[in-house]
Amino acid sequence: MLESLLAFLANTGFALYPAEPQRLIMIGIGLTLITLAVRKQYEPLLLIPIGFGMILGNIAGAGATPEEEGVIQFLYFGIRHEIYPALIFLGLGAMTDFSALLSQPRLILLGAAAQVGIFATYWGALYLGFSPPEAGAIGIIGGADGPTTIFITAALAPELLPAVAVAAYSYMALVPIIQPPIVRLLTTRKERLIRMAPPRKVSKTERIIFPIVAFITCTLIAPKATVLLGMLFFGNLLKESGVTDRLAHTAKTAFIDSITIILGICVGAAATADRFLSPESLKIFALGMAAFCVATASGVLLAKLMNVVSKSPVNPIIGAAGVSAVPMAARVALTTAQKEDPTNFLIMHAMAPNVAGVIGSAVAAGVLLSILG
Repeated sequence: MLESLLAFLANTGFALYPAEPQRLIMIGIGLTLITLAVRKQYEPLLLIPIGFGMILGNIAGAGATPEEEGVIQFLYFGIRHEIYPALIFLGLGAMTDFSALLSQPRLILLGAAAQVGIFATYWGALYLGFSPPEAGAIGIIGGADGPTTIFITAALAPELLPAVAVAAYSYMALVPIIQPPIVRLLTTRKERLIRMAPPRKVSKTERIIFPIVAFITCTLIAPKATVLLGMLFFGNLLKESGVTDRLAHTAKTAFIDSITIILGICVGAAATADRFLSPESLKIFALGMAAFCVATASGVLLAKLMNVVSKSPVNPIIGAAGVSAVPMAARVALTTAQKEDPTNFLIMHAMAPNVAGVIGSAVAAGVLLSILG
C-alpha cells in the first residue's frame, strides 16, 4: 500500500515540477496571454485558446503535447498538414467585404508595401544564422496574418512553429500599442488631418467578379498560395453571390469559430518549455517585432509618396493598415485619425489596404514557398 502511494506521489505535478521548473514559466506565459485577452481585450478569440493551450501542454506528466500520443497529437495533424489555416481563410473570405478596395484600387499598393517587412526580416534572420527556410517562416510574421504564418511555418520550419505562431498572434494583439507611435513618428499633424474623398459605390456584379478574377491573377503570380487564396476567394464568393447565404453564414460563424478554437489550443500546447524557452525564440520575437514595425512604416511611407504624385490626397495613417490584422489595423487607423480630428472617419478607406494586406501576405507566402519549399 505504501509503495503504491509513493508511486502515485512520484507521478504528480508536485514531484515532477521541481525537476522541470521551466514548465512553470510557460504556464505563467499562458496566464499572461489570458490576462491580456480578458483585461485588455487584446485578440481574445486567439489569445485565450493559445494561453490555455500553453497551460495544457506544460502540465507535467499530462502528455498533452503534439509529440505524445493522445488527443492533442491527433488534432495537431491539421496544423502539421496546413489544414486549419486554409479552413480559417474560407471563413475569413466569407467575412470580408472587398468593396473598399474595389472602390479605390490604388490603395492595394499600400497592402503590397506592408509586405516589405516580410522580406526585410527574411534577410535579417539569415544574418542572425537561421537557415533560409527558417528565415522565411520568421519573416512572414511581418504580414501580421496568423493563419498564413502557421501555413508557411508548418511547411518550411515546423520546429519553429510554437515561437513563430505565438509571436505573430502576440504582435497582432498589440497592434493598438505598436502602430500609433510609428504613425506619429513618420507623419506630420497636417498629414494626419487629411480628409479623403468618399469611396464610390461598388456594384454587385463587381463584387461577384472580383474573387474569381483576383484568384486567377494571384495564383498565376504565386501558385504555391493556391490553397490559401482559393479558400479566401471561395468564401468571399459564397458571401457575394447572394444565393449561398446559408453556406456563407456557416463559414463566417460556427465553422471559423470551431477551427479557431482547435488551432489556438494546438498552437499553445505545442509551446512546451523545451521548445519555446531558447535563445532562438528570443531572436524570433525580436525579428517579429522588427518585421511588424517595418511593415507598418512601409505602408505609411508609401502613402506619403502617393501624395507627392497623386492629385487625390491619401491620409498616410491608412498606410499602417496595410498589415493584414483585419479589422484591428483599420480600427487603429480610425482611432489614430480621430485623436487629431474626431470627425474624420477613415475606417472605409483604411479597410482597403487592410484587406489588400490579407491578399498580399498570402501571395508573399506563396513566393517564399516557391523559392524555399
